Amino acid sequence: MAAINTAYNYYLSTYAKQSASRYDSHKKSELRNIYNKIVKINKDSPLYKIRHTEDVQKFAIDIKESTRAIKNVVASLSDAEEGIGNAFHKKIAISSQEDVVSADYIGNSHDLDGEETFRIEVKELAASQINLGNYLDKNRLNLKPGTYAFDLENSNSSYEFQFSIHPEDTNYSVQNKLANLISNADIGLRTSVVEDSTGLSALQIESVSTGISDGENYLFSISPQVNHDSIAAVEALGIDHTSQMAQNSLFLLNGMERTSFSNTFTVNNMFELTLHGISEENNPAIIGFKTNADAMADNIQTLVDSYNSILHTADKYNGLQQQSAKLYQDMSSTAFTFQDSLESIGLLVDGNGEISIDKGLLTEAVSDGNAEEHLTVLNNFKDLLNTKANNASLDPMKYVDKILVTYKRPGKNLVTPYVTSIYSGMMMDRYC
Repeated sequence: MAAINTAYNYYLSTYAKQSASRYDSHKKSELRNIYNKIVKINKDSPLYKIRHTEDVQKFAIDIKESTRAIKNVVASLSDAEEGIGNAFHKKIAISSQEDVVSADYIGNSHDLDGEETFRIEVKELAASQINLGNYLDKNRLNLKPGTYAFDLENSNSSYEFQFSIHPEDTNYSVQNKLANLISNADIGLRTSVVEDSTGLSALQIESVSTGISDGENYLFSISPQVNHDSIAAVEALGIDHTSQMAQNSLFLLNGMERTSFSNTFTVNNMFELTLHGISEENNPAIIGFKTNADAMADNIQTLVDSYNSILHTADKYNGLQQQSAKLYQDMSSTAFTFQDSLESIGLLVDGNGEISIDKGLLTEAVSDGNAEEHLTVLNNFKDLLNTKANNASLDPMKYVDKILVTYKRPGKNLVTPYVTSIYSGMMMDRYC
């Protein structure tokens, strides 16, 4: 299982922390359409072998994530229903105190009714629960070898954890063993072994979620099983001690007191706010919108950044995967197709196809009376980029190095429903 572990470890360490957007969810009909396209591609594609290296797996994952980013940006710019340029007129929220609270506008222009700004004053941030164990000498062993057990309870379930201590163990190895044991259980807890200024170590257990409901005293609790050795073990480790209680965020919204379980929440299903700090007394942050020109420039910048990102992905594997040049050519051709028109409105295309923005020229282009005419090319560029990203997303393996075995007989092939894509097969260890 080494191959699958490598693939998933790379994915988790590189992309798992990225938040999902509403454009990552799909209707059944959309998923069925994607599946049918993948099946058709594999039905007609030649048979080939792939060299099983970490580069292949990482490259395929990077392609999928880069194209997903492009498609999400395009989807967010395709909500507008009227006018060619309206896609790039998407509203962008702005906060007067970004270090205290940041804002994203998740509605659409039709949701706006009356006042487009509001005030928020942050009193308290939502916090997670933290249990911090005793600080122990890393090189000693405070517990005798044997088998121990403790119970961990959260609002939904109770769990029993057992662990063994061997003569060669140390306090530090036992703490790491427990950290891995709890983390791998995937029950909404983060664990780590922390050190103090003197070099002593302790096991820290923190809830992933923040906030607490009325009537709840904790998000999780730890207690030893009822035997002398387990009681002594939990007492020595100190992991049943809560050093930080969970709490809700507290804030004033237009002067009215409100609370939330999290530091990220929505207001009227139109704004997504994230709290970062405490407000100065009687100094609320003002949430509003950027000017049309600034918002349009930011939307265009987001599109350009997603395009440049996939070029960087291709370039990253240039010396490792020769076929990465094909990905670079396919994606950069999007910019070269519209190069003259893009440069006339401040999107400068260099010799490699990467785009940089002349903000002065862009602002002038989107602000004058011919803004809609100028934005026609941007929409054409956006649509072509989306088509290229969709094609790469459906079959990322066409861009990795492989050995061709044979071409299939045209028009005489049967669908193989259990092999929807070589990409999926690659993720399942070496069964492709």
